Order: sequence, then structure tokens, then C-alpha cells
Amino acid sequence: MRRLAAVLCAAASALAACATTPPPSSPTAPPASAPSPAASPLAPDSVAPATATPLPPLGSTPPVPSAPYVTRSDFRAPPGWDSDDHGAALAAFIAGCGVSKDPALATVCRRARALPPVDANGARDFLEANFQARQLSGDGLLTAYFAPEYEARASRQGDFTAPLLGKPDDLQVLDLTPFDPALKGKTIIGQISPAGFAPYPARAAIDAQPPARPLAWMKPEDLFFLQIQGSGVLILPDGRRLKALYAANNGLPFNGIATPMRDRGLLTDNNTSGEAIRAWLAANRGETAAGVMNLNPRYVFFQTAPDDGAHPAGAAGIPLPPGRAIAVDVARHPLGGLYWIDASAPALAGAFPTYRRTVVALDAGGAIRGDIRADLYLGAGELAGREAGRVRHRLTLWRLDPR
Repeated sequence: MRRLAAVLCAAASALAACATTPPPSSPTAPPASAPSPAASPLAPDSVAPATATPLPPLGSTPPVPSAPYVTRSDFRAPPGWDSDDHGAALAAFIAGCGVSKDPALATVCRRARALPPVDANGARDFLEANFQARQLSGDGLLTAYFAPEYEARASRQGDFTAPLLGKPDDLQVLDLTPFDPALKGKTIIGQISPAGFAPYPARAAIDAQPPARPLAWMKPEDLFFLQIQGSGVLILPDGRRLKALYAANNGLPFNGIATPMRDRGLLTDNNTSGEAIRAWLAANRGETAAGVMNLNPRYVFFQTAPDDGAHPAGAAGIPLPPGRAIAVDVARHPLGGLYWIDASAPALAGAFPTYRRTVVALDAGGAIRGDIRADLYLGAGELAGREAGRVRHRLTLWRLDPR
């Protein structure tokens, strides 16, 4: 390690621009430490889709008599505010606000968690009394993601030829803070090589190597999409269900394949949804599909655990409420913050025309970069995946600041 430190000291000044690699979707209506198992998690003794409407309830409260609602005259309501489910919005805030490091938001969080049961009007009254909506400058992009459920096998067989891999022993994540205070919070991912510290291999090179200790076997296109989503559930032939949880990535940038597939004439301009891409990859399984998937050099590694039925935890470390959690660029937006998304003008066929709602920033993603950029978590399963794959909307983002 002394030799490694010397190499890094020399390189640290050149890495000042490195980005932190994150741990590894018109109704108002998709990645932990690596496993080192002594035995396969698929041994016999190891142990629903979200739709656009209605949004799944986030817990239940006793019924409360409704009271006449009076809007605060100084609250600047964003477009569509009147139509939102404010009860679901407040429940999502209460579930996720504890991760915020903002003292003002923490105060509102404590206040919200001390509330007695309230109806939708009471929830709206609380939100308007404690927050002010401020539109962020410019337009951006809303996409969506989900927790997929895929068939898997304990051994390679038939179409199940892609290994689900745990974090490799030679993959190193290095904190650059000790080398330069200006690099606080920055990390780099790579491996120790004879020449020093080097980038970790890309997807094509990893796939070309014999798999070391595969956790399961999947269809190639399913593994590719699992790596994009960051987590999911594997369903084995005997009915057992395992969670595939994010463990690490190879440190290389995420490159989407929708645009190159469109540019090559493989898909039409308005039909580059996740559903269409996955169908094409399945129909062209083998070297042809592999060549397209290799356009994205980023590779994600996993760990497995028994499926507890809960929604996956995001970067904030708490389960994501379907339809109410977004992944953001954490360099620009702190986790636990409350936002209003106003998304319209879908680019893909079959999409819902508008997404307008209050959401909480509870996750991060390798492709989520910029001020006006959000990825909406839509839930688990096939229907959530179908909807998430069609979300590519122009986004206006509002931040709800504590008063």
C-alpha cells in the first residue's frame, strides 16, 4: 500500500475534477458492501407493480373529519399543486426527511413527525405553512426507474448465460481526501496493476473473462437492465426470491444505448423505450446484442439477500416510496430535500403526458447529472418497468424550501 500511496500522491493533483462515483420512472400518475459468501446464496437452505394511478398509499392513518381549506396567500403554488395527493406527499416527506443535514429542514421534519393524524387538507395546510416553492432556472429531463423482477438460475443453462457477479477482490475504491483537501468527498475506482493504480476494465473485458463465483445466472438482456436499475428481485425455478442489491461498479461512465441504437436504425426515433430496447436485445441475443450493450462500459456488481418484500433502499438508506422518490445529482441537491416535479412533452410513444407531484430526493444514479435532472422511482415489477421505460419528459423543477 505504501507503493500505491506514492503513485496516488503523484496523481492526486490531476484528479481534482474527478466526480464522486455514486453507489450505483397524464395521470398524476426505476445500488452496500460486497458479498464474500462461503457458500452460494442460491443453496436450497438460503433463504407489484406500481401504476400511474392511484399512487400506492404510504402507510395508513385513521380517518379525520375534513375541514374547510384556506390557501395561504403567500404560498406560490406550482402548476398542478391543487390536484396532488398531499397526504401521500406528506407521508413520503415524513419517511425520508430524517436523512437531511439541513438544520431548517430537520426542524420541519421533527414538526411533521409530531403531527397527529391529518386528512389531505391538513397535509396540504402543513406543507404550505412550512415550505415555500421556488422554481429552479431552466428546463431539464425527467426519466424513471423501477425495481425489476427477473427469472434466474443457480447454474448456467439455456438462455441463462450471463453471470451475476459480486464485487471483485481486486476492485479498489480510494478516497482522495487525504491527498488534497480540495478533493474532499472525491473517490476513484480502479485496480492495482504493475504500472500502479489503473482504471478497472470495461464491460466487454469483464464479460470476456471466466466468471469468478457467480451469484446467479440470468438472460444477458435482463442482467443489462438490472445493472441500469441498480437492484431488483431474482425469481428461481423453485419459487425462491432473492434480492439483487447494488454492491459496486467499475468506475467507468454510464453511456446510454438508446441514442446509438436509434442512430444506427435499430430502433425508430420515438420507440427507444426500455421495453423496446430490451425486446431488441432479446431478439438479437449473442454477439450482436453484446456489441450494442458494450457501448455502455459501466458494469455493476451485486450482492444477494432474501427478498423481504420491501422496496429497495436508495442512496439515502431508506426504502423508496413508489411515485414519490427521485434520484438526483447529489452534488447539486441534498438527499432528504423536498421538490415539485412538473414534467410534460414526452419524447416516447405510449407515455403518460404529464407528471406533476411532490417528491423527496432519496437516491442518486450514475446517469443523473445536472441541476434540472431527476429520475422518478415508480415501484417494482413488470408494469412499473413498462411505465418507467417510457418516461423521457421535459422537466421543470421546483424546490420546496423550509420557511
